[in-house]
Amino acid sequence: MNRSDKLYNEDLAPTPKEQKNWGWFEIFNVWANDVQSLFGYTLAASLFLYSGLNGWAVFAALILAGFFIMWLVNLSGRPIVQHGIPYPVFARVSMGVFGANFPAMARGLVAMFWYGAQTYFASTAVALLILGVTGIEGSPMLLGMSGVMWISFIFVSLFQVYLFWKGIDLIKRFLNFAGPAVYAVMIILMLIIWYKAGSGLLSEVGSIFSGGTRSWEFEGLSTFGAFVAVFSIMVGYFAAVVINFGDFARFVENEEQMKKGNLWGLVGNIVFFSFITLMITGGTVAIFGETLVNPTDMVVKVDNLALTVIAAFAFFSATIGINMVANFIPPAYDLANLVPSKINFRIGGLITAGFGFVIGALWVSVITQMGIFPFVNTLGAILAPVFGIMIADYYIIKKQELVVDELFDDSPSSRYHYNGGFNIKAILAWVLSGYIAVGTVWPSILVFGLDDFFANLGGGGGYAWIIGASLGAVIHLIISKTLVSDHK
Repeated sequence: MNRSDKLYNEDLAPTPKEQKNWGWFEIFNVWANDVQSLFGYTLAASLFLYSGLNGWAVFAALILAGFFIMWLVNLSGRPIVQHGIPYPVFARVSMGVFGANFPAMARGLVAMFWYGAQTYFASTAVALLILGVTGIEGSPMLLGMSGVMWISFIFVSLFQVYLFWKGIDLIKRFLNFAGPAVYAVMIILMLIIWYKAGSGLLSEVGSIFSGGTRSWEFEGLSTFGAFVAVFSIMVGYFAAVVINFGDFARFVENEEQMKKGNLWGLVGNIVFFSFITLMITGGTVAIFGETLVNPTDMVVKVDNLALTVIAAFAFFSATIGINMVANFIPPAYDLANLVPSKINFRIGGLITAGFGFVIGALWVSVITQMGIFPFVNTLGAILAPVFGIMIADYYIIKKQELVVDELFDDSPSSRYHYNGGFNIKAILAWVLSGYIAVGTVWPSILVFGLDDFFANLGGGGGYAWIIGASLGAVIHLIISKTLVSDHK
C-alpha cells in the first residue's frame, strides 16, 4: 500500500482494537450533553411557541425527530464502528481522497458558527450570575449587548480557550459534571413553575400554544405541514453531529453498543428534555403571560437568589462543555488536517475561537434579526446533502464494500483516487443539491422558477434538511449511473 503523508497521521488512522473500548453509556453521555444546551432549549421552546401547533403535537414531532436522527446515525455509524475511521476519512469513500476536504471543512465552518452561537448563550449564564449577585443588568451599548453582557461574553470566550489549551481530559471532567447539573436545575425550575401554575398545568399545557401567533416560517402551512416543519427543523439542528458521528462511533466496541447508546442517549434525552421544555415554557406563559425562550430569563422571573446562582453555574458549565466537544474540537482538527505543515491543532483551535467570537458578537444585532429558524435551517441545509451522498454511495453504489488501506493511498491506482483525488460526480451532486436546499430557506437566490415554487410553498425552509439530504442522495445516484452499475 502507498500510504501518503498527505492523507495519514495518528489522528486519522483507524482506531486500534484495544482502544475501541466505548460502550453504550459513553454514547449515552455524548447525546446527553449534546441535547441539553441553552441553545437547544431555546430552539425547542421557540418551536412550542411559534409553530401554532398544540403543545403535545410539537412534543410528538420532537420525539419523532429523535427516532429519525437515531436511524440516520445508526446508518452512518455502522461502517465507522466496523473500520474505526473518523468522519473526514469516511468522506473519502464518496468524495475522493482529496475531495473529502470540502465536506470536512464545510462541517468545520458550520461548527464554527455553532461555536459562536453557543458562546453567546453560555455568556447569558454568566450575565445571569452577575445580575443575581449585584443586581446590575446594564443597557445595550455595542451591537445590542450591554456592558455586563460584553464582560460575560469575553470571559466565556477566554475561558473556553483556556479549557482547550489544558486538553481533552479537563473538558471531559467538565462534561461529566455539567450533564447531571443541568438536568437537576431544569427539573427544579420545572417543579417551581408547575407549583406556581397549579396542578391543572399538565392538562392545559397543550392548548396554551394552540392558535398562537406563528412566525413567518410557519405561515401558510397546514397543521400537518407545520408538524413536518417542526420535525425537520429539529433534525437540522443535529445536522452537524449526524455528519461527524463517526468521530465518536470509531471508539465503540461494536454496533450493538452503538445502537443501544443511540436509543437511550438520543431518543431518551430528547423525550425527557422536550417534556421539561414543554412544561416550563407553557407554565411561564400561564404564570407570567410572557413568551420566554431562554431559561436564564425564566430563572430571573422566579427571583430566587440560590436558584439563580446554581442555575448560572449549571447552564454555563453545560453549554461550554457541549461547545468544546461538538463545535470547537472538530473544526480545530479539520483546519489542522487541511494544511498540516502550517496549522497544528492549537493554531486551528485559535482560528476557530476567533471566528466564533465574531459570530457570537453579532448574535444579538444581526443573527437574531435573521431569526433562529433560518439560522438552524441554513446550517442544516449546507450539511444535509453530504449525508445523503455518503450514505447513498456507501450502501447503494459501493454495496457496503470499503478498503481501509486505500483511503490513505493517493496513487492513481487507488479506488478512491477518482480524478486526481476528487470524485467530481459527488462534488457536483453536493453543489446542486446544496444550492437548492439553502434556497428553500432563502428563495431569492434560486432561479428557473424554483424561487417562486419555494416562496409559494410556505415554510419551505423548515424542510431544508429533508430536501437537501434526499436531493443529495438522488442526484448523486443519477449522476453516478448506479442503475447500470457504473461505479467501478
